[in-house]
Amino acid sequence: MIGALDAPMEALRTLLAGKAARTPREPAGPRKAREGTKQEQVLAMLRRPEGATVAQIAEATGWAHHTVRGFFAGLKKRQGIEVQVLERVRQVGPNKEGARGSYTVYHLPA
Repeated sequence: MIGALDAPMEALRTLLAGKAARTPREPAGPRKAREGTKQEQVLAMLRRPEGATVAQIAEATGWAHHTVRGFFAGLKKRQGIEVQVLERVRQVGPNKEGARGSYTVYHLPA
């Protein structure tokens, strides 16, 4: 029974020996964002002269606010793109703490 596998195993060894060893792929460099994705939409909003707030981006994409901030962190970590603060508007409440309505406008450098 074991002898019946000798011929197929030898054929397989011959076939595999003829193939060249696989070479690792070279990195192609930074990826470009695909068009029409939510990520591309966020990048377009951040490139506007007036920038965008987390609330505006969350509304446009359907993401939660913490997801938008995580996307900003990922841009810096993976692609080296740092999102800049264009303006901070701070609403001050009666106890001198930030109140609802405070926001930050973010922008991508040109």
